[in-house]
Amino acid sequence: MHYFLFFLHLLSRGGFAGALLLAGALLGPLAVRAQVVDDSTKVLYGPKTTRVIYEAEVLRDSTAGTTVDTSLVKLPQIRFWMHDSTFQQDLGTVGSATRPLLYQPNLKLGARLGRNVFDKYAREGSDIPYYDSRSPYSFFRILQSTSGEQVFEISYSRSLKKNFSVGAAYERIASNKIIGTTSGAVGGVGLVEHNNLLFFTRYQSENGRYRLLANISTSRHRAVEQGGVYPRDTETVTDAANYPGNLFNYSSERVYLTQAQNTEDRDQFHAFQSYRLLGRGLTAYHVLDFKHQFNSFSDGLLPRDPVTTKLLFYPGTPLRTLTSTLDRVDYKQVENTFGLLGHTDALGNTAVEYRVYGRLRNAFLNAYSDQPYVIQPTTVSGVPTAATRLEQVQSRSYTQGFVGGTAAFNYRSIYAVEVAGELKLPELNQLTTMPLTAIQNSEYWLRGTVRTGPLSGEVLLASYSPTLTQREFTGNHYQWNNVDGRGDPSIPNTSTQQFTGRLKQALPGFADHLFEASASLVNLVNYVYYDQRGIPNQLAASKQLIIGSARHRVRLGRFGLDNQGTYTSGAGNEGAALRIPALVTESRAYYQSYIFGRAMFTQVGLEFYYQSRFKGYNYSPSTQQFYLQDDFTIRNYGVASAFFAADIKTVSVFLKVPYLNQGLAGQGYFASPFYPAYPRRLQFGLNWKFFN
Repeated sequence: MHYFLFFLHLLSRGGFAGALLLAGALLGPLAVRAQVVDDSTKVLYGPKTTRVIYEAEVLRDSTAGTTVDTSLVKLPQIRFWMHDSTFQQDLGTVGSATRPLLYQPNLKLGARLGRNVFDKYAREGSDIPYYDSRSPYSFFRILQSTSGEQVFEISYSRSLKKNFSVGAAYERIASNKIIGTTSGAVGGVGLVEHNNLLFFTRYQSENGRYRLLANISTSRHRAVEQGGVYPRDTETVTDAANYPGNLFNYSSERVYLTQAQNTEDRDQFHAFQSYRLLGRGLTAYHVLDFKHQFNSFSDGLLPRDPVTTKLLFYPGTPLRTLTSTLDRVDYKQVENTFGLLGHTDALGNTAVEYRVYGRLRNAFLNAYSDQPYVIQPTTVSGVPTAATRLEQVQSRSYTQGFVGGTAAFNYRSIYAVEVAGELKLPELNQLTTMPLTAIQNSEYWLRGTVRTGPLSGEVLLASYSPTLTQREFTGNHYQWNNVDGRGDPSIPNTSTQQFTGRLKQALPGFADHLFEASASLVNLVNYVYYDQRGIPNQLAASKQLIIGSARHRVRLGRFGLDNQGTYTSGAGNEGAALRIPALVTESRAYYQSYIFGRAMFTQVGLEFYYQSRFKGYNYSPSTQQFYLQDDFTIRNYGVASAFFAADIKTVSVFLKVPYLNQGLAGQGYFASPFYPAYPRRLQFGLNWKFFN
């Protein structure tokens, strides 16, 4: 136990080398002992005695769960250490603002805040894992690099009774600056720090009729905002031929912002409970979900050109105060969902599954900004406090109802049909004053899927209103108003029609041989985006996307290959309202085998990520939004990485060198305009599970 506490101490101090040495000291004896363990020794508790249960599974009337994942496939890939593993455009560092790189349809209706740049690092209450174990189950995992990126999580759960378990988890995500590490800047060398505390419980009655899944989480995210590289004259004028490829001096580069930061606090309570009324055929359920999100942007010293005194980075003239900025928004949402679900098996060949529900949402939004151009009251120290500086600039409340459901029919493994959808009910005041407009602007999504053998087809129709942030905003640098007198959006809903065909086929000849492919045609009407000015705009014409993706996975004895790619046509060009790289690929090749008498399972391999050129989004830290720009092209680039991963009983560890090819085709690459991504570095990761 004292080794474990000492390890945590090293991690909290950011000691990469110390943590690596200690891990080696711990893992070495484990490997040696593993060679002398008697073959007759029986493991009482392990991955096979611990089941992981998710709410989505219980919504399908099942609590069988899945076994704990002990594979090495995802361990060296840092995107799988986050709560959103999709490809993202970020600001070059762990914990920075992100947005989806590839197209994703929106299925969220009604009032929603629209501040999502830190979603990748936040837990969602409906996705929390619960554990059914015969013994206490705990794990901790750590990722650390020589560039200061860190992910740490420790989790503990235990079953107090056969059908009752409790648990807690703590998570920390942090990173250091890789550009502009000058003294005097806010935060020193620290760039991002994210802390999350989670408590969860699971209960099931003895007869299995009543089930409860509940969790409460709280997260605090602090991100220093630098505004990207501020090029010097020697880079733009003297060395213009190499610009912007000469902006990779990292720590010595100049940045726009030195006193700015974003703070995001999230709190959530989520409880799911169900009761079987008539066996598996009829079950009633209820979901209570409370969310609180608080965002604050502050800049204590607005940057200005020392010669002309012109404001830098921010657009135009500040709207409220000339020297500093403080903008805040506070959003609370309570949802109650009541529904019925069921599952039947007819003659052992046909499965029918259904779920219907109604949801009531109550939401409250309050926004604040600096008092405009007045003498600020001060404290004893002479510094204005946030309480005296702030003025409430927005206050809204929403009461909205939704109905939805899903129905699925499955005949053996020959074919399956599933239909799902949700409709936002028109509000009463809209029906009494403008019933036709309320019906025309109704929000919904409807999805139908048909599968037969390896082939499947899907149709998705959706219509949704702009986010609350897209509707109205008042701050020191931006202001817009896209609402009517009652606070309803004054711009039409965005509608989507998407048609997708998929193929998923296991191929003969080799182990784990799988081929997947899909093709989608997307039509967007009245698409809302943030234009080159950083304010919401709506596309007058419809927008069409053609998306094709494929993945091939095969294992040839001890060798394995995994290749995937996505091609998108219709986005990414100058003037387009939607920017997506035409081609994004990821490849992985590895060799795996046992060593030390089958005591250690290892993988050694290479990864390669490729992204084609496109005019990526700019980022506005004051509004927490990505917006269009036409002046900076993110060149096509590839990132090669080498890794070694090993599994010793319940311990998994890896070493990785990302961006192995730095210097071969440029000294770096940009994750976003003027935001260089990480240079070559060494990553170390460890995942240690305890089953007793």
